[in-house]
Amino acid sequence: MQKQQLLYKGKAKSVYETDDQDFLILHFRDDTSAFNGERVEQLARKGQVNNRFNAFIMQKLADAGIETHFEKQLSEDEVLVKRLDMIPVECVVRNFAAGSIVRRLGLEEGQVLNPPTYELFYKDDALGDPLINESLSLSLGWATEAQLEQMKALTFKVNEVLSELFAAGDMLLVDFKLEFGVFHDRVVLGDEFSPDGCRIWDKTTKKKLDKDRFRQSLGDVIEAYEEVATRIGVPLD
Repeated sequence: MQKQQLLYKGKAKSVYETDDQDFLILHFRDDTSAFNGERVEQLARKGQVNNRFNAFIMQKLADAGIETHFEKQLSEDEVLVKRLDMIPVECVVRNFAAGSIVRRLGLEEGQVLNPPTYELFYKDDALGDPLINESLSLSLGWATEAQLEQMKALTFKVNEVLSELFAAGDMLLVDFKLEFGVFHDRVVLGDEFSPDGCRIWDKTTKKKLDKDRFRQSLGDVIEAYEEVATRIGVPLD
């Protein structure tokens, strides 16, 4: 598989074409951003840690019967993925109240949400990824009814699998976001899973072990990512 020209550069990853139209190469960079790109820094080892973390999680999901875009890890900071026709709707599960839902509804951070909540957001950086619903997704042609049903079912399945995985490491999976795409008419998970895109707390102390350490200037961001990885058995060496 030959890496070719740059296709897209996101906030933390670069996407490259390959000589096979069905596959792309993702490069996990050390860039870290918050507040829709208003704050950007380079954090040493981040690309490597997230790439290995993501590869580990994708294998766990595959073992649970969840198809993802992940094919194989190519290097310390690159991975081969399926090329998907992305659905511009982001799925968010919240097991505990944190982040925007706390601000929107005046909830106490850490409040248990039982059953977990499920929200949809429109993927558009210029608009700040606004909160939407299934009706809007259908009316504006962002997804079909069948796709929305599959995305919801897969998101809750991911939540079940990963909540158990993090619980085994004495951690709480507070919330996370997922994106999906279509590969040969199949709805497939088309997102990374790392501490960049979820919230993870220590079960006892509620210490934040995710990107909120960067957003809230708590320090030791990559050290926290590595702690999470170690607790769930991600090989970092």
